[in-house]
Amino acid sequence: MHSDQFLVDPNNVTPTIGIVLKGYPRLSESFIAQEILALQRRGFRLHLISLRHPYDPSIHPIHAAITAPLTYLPEYLHQDPRRVIHAWWRIRRRPGYILARNLWFADLWRDPSRNRIRRFGQALILADELADKLSHLHAHFLHTPASVARYCSIMTGIPWSCSAHAKDIWTTDAWDIREKLQHCEWLVTCTQANLEHLQLLTPDREKVIRVYHGIDFERFPPPITAGSDADGSTDDRAVRLLSVGRAVQKKGYIDLLDALAQLPPELHWNFDHIGGGELLSQLRQQCDRLGLSARVRWLGAQPQPAVIDAYRTADIFVLSSRIGDDGDRDGLPNVLMEAQSQKLSCIATDVSGIPELIEHDITGMLVTPQDRGALTNTIAEMITNPTRRHRLGEAGFARVHKYFAMDRGIDALQQRFSTQLERLDVNREAVAK
Repeated sequence: MHSDQFLVDPNNVTPTIGIVLKGYPRLSESFIAQEILALQRRGFRLHLISLRHPYDPSIHPIHAAITAPLTYLPEYLHQDPRRVIHAWWRIRRRPGYILARNLWFADLWRDPSRNRIRRFGQALILADELADKLSHLHAHFLHTPASVARYCSIMTGIPWSCSAHAKDIWTTDAWDIREKLQHCEWLVTCTQANLEHLQLLTPDREKVIRVYHGIDFERFPPPITAGSDADGSTDDRAVRLLSVGRAVQKKGYIDLLDALAQLPPELHWNFDHIGGGELLSQLRQQCDRLGLSARVRWLGAQPQPAVIDAYRTADIFVLSSRIGDDGDRDGLPNVLMEAQSQKLSCIATDVSGIPELIEHDITGMLVTPQDRGALTNTIAEMITNPTRRHRLGEAGFARVHKYFAMDRGIDALQQRFSTQLERLDVNREAVAK
């Protein structure tokens, strides 16, 4: 796919990986920041490329620790037309430009959207401004970032790889995924369910590998004290329920509020939600309709220290994930691993990769998505049974430490990136000779 005549600039003696991100920094994507920081600490030289500017009101401490340079591409091409035109004028003479343009035209025919046009324009700018500084591109998410990385790769000959997560897999057309898998060097994804789905879309099944994000236990040290013995019998023994996640359809908060409304009236509990999202206003209205407002707090997006405090003061973590109308679904939500790292008992649904983490009635409780009756009954039983909560919390803590430590995933990525950069060194030496 990549011609040695323009694979890498022989003067670029320090291998640099360009990380293509949809937006940076983002509070909801701390798992990506965790990975970037870990790669930085292992000695990789990185350059972050963001397709959008940040919109969160704050950042996590982990973002402040990342020192890699950051370049923003124009989110909308009309905002910076001179930058786009200048990039096109220079890149049109590249050996790979005609091929990239023709492939983009074919994509645009099947996906005649403004987003598809924007991806090509962003790829032109990336190729023009950073190609001579980069040795490899790695896109986080298989939809927009991977499209930009792919077009840029074809224009410049810089090899690329991808991390695929959740929505980007299940809402991207199969033809688009197939062609990206054909062109990329390799792809990692974070659940077995994702792996099996993606491997069906490529004849080269070994190109797709499973790498769990895992937990950085330095950022999520064990709690000092165990959870409370509250059993919901009185106001001063009210049980604290918590959920962390964006207010979008696939998180199932509509189902969760309906389930909470059906809890026996004699039970005492309260519920906190952390996260932003497009459905927050709708959920607040639903909460008012159901008469839950006195028991529910909507805390919005929060930085990591506040989230950890919330885990440590809660009794039960609930995430009622479902498959959205557009096919979107969770992969393996990092918030479940974070909650278990704090010995917090978890109730979740058996959708997508969640059963890879939570073993029903061993390390947590699983219910069928959208089964609000089962969710109500499970929450009620957990409220009244602190002994069971403690048992599940301890078992979840042990499992997440045994199988979902961040270092395992970073080891796998380090091996992939190192192999890729070693190949580039060989090519560089060949070009120099």
